[in-house]
Amino acid sequence: MSSKNITGYLHPLYAASFAEFGTPSELPECGGWILERKILGFPYRDAMGCYPLFACKDWTHLSEDIKKLEGDLVSLSMVTDPFGNYDTNLLRKCFQDIVYPYKEHFIVDLHYPINSIVSKHHGDYARKALKVMTVELCLEPSRYINDWVNLYSVLIARHDIKGIARISLEAFSKQLDVPGIVVFRAVHEGDTVGMVLWYTYEDRSYPFLGAYSSLGYELHSSYALLWFAIDYFKNKVQWLDLGASAGVKNITSDGLAQFKKGWSTGTRTVYFCGRILNPKRYKEILLTKQIASNDYFPAYRYGEYN
Repeated sequence: MSSKNITGYLHPLYAASFAEFGTPSELPECGGWILERKILGFPYRDAMGCYPLFACKDWTHLSEDIKKLEGDLVSLSMVTDPFGNYDTNLLRKCFQDIVYPYKEHFIVDLHYPINSIVSKHHGDYARKALKVMTVELCLEPSRYINDWVNLYSVLIARHDIKGIARISLEAFSKQLDVPGIVVFRAVHEGDTVGMVLWYTYEDRSYPFLGAYSSLGYELHSSYALLWFAIDYFKNKVQWLDLGASAGVKNITSDGLAQFKKGWSTGTRTVYFCGRILNPKRYKEILLTKQIASNDYFPAYRYGEYN
């Protein structure tokens, strides 16, 4: 599929940024990308959707792409885009093995004015933060890669981030050049104290990652940045996807979920989907590695990010 008019999570450069975790492979019928990965100890490969979610141009053609993967790859797993044109029946047609509600993503309908979207608590914090800092649109995102990597190192240390979310400098250098990226930074006395990277596609935008310095946390730069972002996007897209709670479970009472709820107009469900594409090889791997039954998919990758 031509990359013309393709931006954000659907762009080939975004998939290419994760090349250290797998080989990017286009699904040409639906217009999405997956990462093919080697399976340690075996001459086989499996695949996963790109982090943090799988997006494609037309979900109604995904089953055609998956059909072509049967036998070649051992399994396929992904987390769905909350704005995808699918329903659960379509997902179950594509993924006969696993389809379950994974998380509730907080979304923003920008048809509403900002003061009716944002809670009083969040609005007060945003206004207070904006008195001591400025927020600006980064017209040349790649110029700020050093600032961004420094901030992200704080996030890695703070949350002990591992696996595919522990993004490298090389990957970030690609991601900051992906068409459709929008970057905001918060500045206090000349220093960058917070940044958020967004990816926009058609009528929606997604905050890919946000990171803050120790001072940025103290000054509540996240409130200033999100207030600025909502105001910036209100005449450019219809929807924002703010994501969900932290971790692998849908805990709507945690601090991050409560923060996102205060900016949202509702929620949409994202699904975890998995399909065994080569049952014989899948069973072979489980038997060889003596893996007991578990809730992880694929089961042979249980504990891969521990």
